[in-house]
Amino acid sequence: MGLLLASRLVERTFIIVKPDAVERGLTGQILARLEAKGLSLVAAELKTIDRATAETHYGEHAEKPFFGDLVDFITRSPALLAVVEGPKETYKVVRTLMGATNPIDAAPGTIRGDFAIEMTENLIHGSDSPESATREIALFFPGLA
Repeated sequence: MGLLLASRLVERTFIIVKPDAVERGLTGQILARLEAKGLSLVAAELKTIDRATAETHYGEHAEKPFFGDLVDFITRSPALLAVVEGPKETYKVVRTLMGATNPIDAAPGTIRGDFAIEMTENLIHGSDSPESATREIALFFPGLA
């Protein structure tokens, strides 16, 4: 019985289908891959991220030389912000589907491996831990936190 309950545990994670993916019309294909894997979309909003929110989101990179370019990129046009739900360690499932951060290193069959070429335009962001997911969901979807 404990095993059955454990398999039903639900975890939420956060994704951004970045401006480059939205601009290229890849949003539906990206969401389809997540849903085909068995994950559920809990919340989604298409919007242009404001600069202050982007700077908060990428705060860990504030002192790095690429920070300004990163904020400029994520705020340049609409992105799809979404909360995805699945079993325990859903964030790992999403990150595996995404592929390596650098698309050159991303395996074929992953989102980045199939659709991206440049590190600076790598289509999708996914929380890297349950703690990051909690923080990012609270930032972008405070009603779900």
